[in-house]
Amino acid sequence: MNREDPALRITELVDLLNRYAEEYYVYDSPTVPDAEYDRLFHELRTLEDQYPELINPSSPTRRVGGTPLSQFEKVVLEVPMLSLDDIFSDGELVQFVNRASEENGISDPEFSCEVKLDGLACSILYENGELVRASTRGDGLIGEDITLNVKTIRNVPLRLKTDNPPSRLEVRGEVVMPKSGFEKMNQEARAAGKKVFANPRNAAAGSLRQKDPKITARRPLIFNCYALGIAEGADLPDNHYERLRYVASLGIPVNQETKTGRGISFCREFYNDILERRDSLPYEIDGVVIKVNSIDIQESMGFVTRSPRWAVAYKFPAREEMTKLIDVSFQVGRTGAVTPVAVLEPVYVSGVTVSNATLHNENEIRRLDVMIGDTVIIRRAGDVIPQIVDVVKARRENASELKAVVFPDVCPVCGSRIERIEGEAVARCSGGLFCPAQNKEALKHFVSRGAMNIEGFGDRIIEELYDNKIIRHLSDIYKLTADTIFDFYKNQSRFKDMKTADDSLLVNKLIESIDKSKKTTLPRFIYALGIREVGEATALSLARYFGTFDAIRGATFDELKKVEDIGDVVAQHITGFFAEEHNNNIIEELISSGIVWDDMPKNEGVEQKFSGMTFVITGTLASMGRNEAKARLQELGAKVAGSVSSKTSGVIFGSEPGSKYTKAKELGIRLISEDEFLELIR
Repeated sequence: MNREDPALRITELVDLLNRYAEEYYVYDSPTVPDAEYDRLFHELRTLEDQYPELINPSSPTRRVGGTPLSQFEKVVLEVPMLSLDDIFSDGELVQFVNRASEENGISDPEFSCEVKLDGLACSILYENGELVRASTRGDGLIGEDITLNVKTIRNVPLRLKTDNPPSRLEVRGEVVMPKSGFEKMNQEARAAGKKVFANPRNAAAGSLRQKDPKITARRPLIFNCYALGIAEGADLPDNHYERLRYVASLGIPVNQETKTGRGISFCREFYNDILERRDSLPYEIDGVVIKVNSIDIQESMGFVTRSPRWAVAYKFPAREEMTKLIDVSFQVGRTGAVTPVAVLEPVYVSGVTVSNATLHNENEIRRLDVMIGDTVIIRRAGDVIPQIVDVVKARRENASELKAVVFPDVCPVCGSRIERIEGEAVARCSGGLFCPAQNKEALKHFVSRGAMNIEGFGDRIIEELYDNKIIRHLSDIYKLTADTIFDFYKNQSRFKDMKTADDSLLVNKLIESIDKSKKTTLPRFIYALGIREVGEATALSLARYFGTFDAIRGATFDELKKVEDIGDVVAQHITGFFAEEHNNNIIEELISSGIVWDDMPKNEGVEQKFSGMTFVITGTLASMGRNEAKARLQELGAKVAGSVSSKTSGVIFGSEPGSKYTKAKELGIRLISEDEFLELIR
């Protein structure tokens, strides 16, 4: 070691500290005690303070940002970060493996399997080898800029370990807090009388979203890469596992449990092995991830909505704990469904403290024969939804202290009669849009993206305006003005500074969005009304079949049943909805507010032009937006997919088509220009 030359000493310390960090965080095999790391770190910081011109960009001291961020900037993800479909049984695993085999003509496909880390998904972008940006997954399309915070994670390289880095490389992975670090952090918090985290996942997420990177730097976080997003200027292998090895060669941490093998037997063995060793792993996991290894097969299998068809998360069986049932409350949802909710003595189940659980319905209460005061078994189904699965009747030592669970006859919110329709397990409030619980949720549904699509009208705004009686019914939305909103908020103490330039812009945009929503489509309006069991697909089927709103409103039970996918129950819900005078009054108020739509060509159940066909749209269309093109195709019976496969009927392309165009050309799928498309839909 050269202690006389500051430049050489700084270089030595940076290399040494980064190696020690890698040993500790990546390989879990530290070669020096924490005190030695801290001593060298202090020496490096002292030298950098004396010679700031010698600071190395890869120095561990650079992992802490400067001025705390006032808010997180939004990051538009160039390649969407998708979620995975969950499976919970061997039968579902068989279906997944068979699908991968049959669709690609391979009897024994190769899979890459890895542990499903329970943390926060993160995207990290390197340009010319330097870490330039990091973000959360957000909604899959837009995330939060957490660059400064991610730079504090000690196993994340600030510079790739290569002399020939890709021009742009984006890695995706999970940020987690190891169990040991989590327990130590909570012990320190308890000793200081501070709030403790419920589980490592929440601790990791909370740490990564700190406004001050210095706080994040003090949290014991690690990152593990599980996929690539962008790779420009890199010669990538043709399978997922080798791509992860390539990433690891650059110094980016990849989980050591990742393995490859062929067929369902390998997947089962991997799952059972990890499940058996779950508690001994240094981090929390909630299952394993199984991916088709071949990139070509991944591309051919494509995606469904927001999930790849070539990968699944095989979740571990739910874990169970015992606790006491203190009481049962009853909640009323948007459609009037009355759901019994168990109030429990808090209990720690699968990494989460549970104090409430669903009892589903009255039939479930009777099936369990559960009573208030019972000791019950709690399970988190799929590690998500807590529920009571059994009653420990052997612990009913003092039966006189138990109370029966009585399902109410009237709505606990509005006092209306509760209805129990024959054949349905769910009991419902008959108050309809008069019931405050249903009305508030109906407003949230009405403004949602698939319904009237009023941007900026989030749940919090609706709740505040509703609770303060600014809006009570759907039509009240169209009576709102910018002044009304400002007058309300300026009287709220926490909004006393409301009406800055930014606030004005947001409120005016909301009013513009409300006005814009008046021009809608018939399927959207039907869906927005919130008729029970009428989702977007059913609303579209109704619009296609009847053509006009009045025809739908006046349809008889038998006429409705002629529509595809509508049976007795849905037909009953629709006729019952339009039979209520107050529902029709609200509809007329909405129409009087200026809501309009175009009627649809009536098809009356006749087979449509593109029935059974699937199309993909790529590039920019000059004559219409993609949503309009999609709607036109759906009106003619077509399905519109987001990816190209051998089952695609045609690819409609506009200017600057992307990889979907190339893929279609390779597969010999029909390519349809915009002019040809316009001819087809006439």
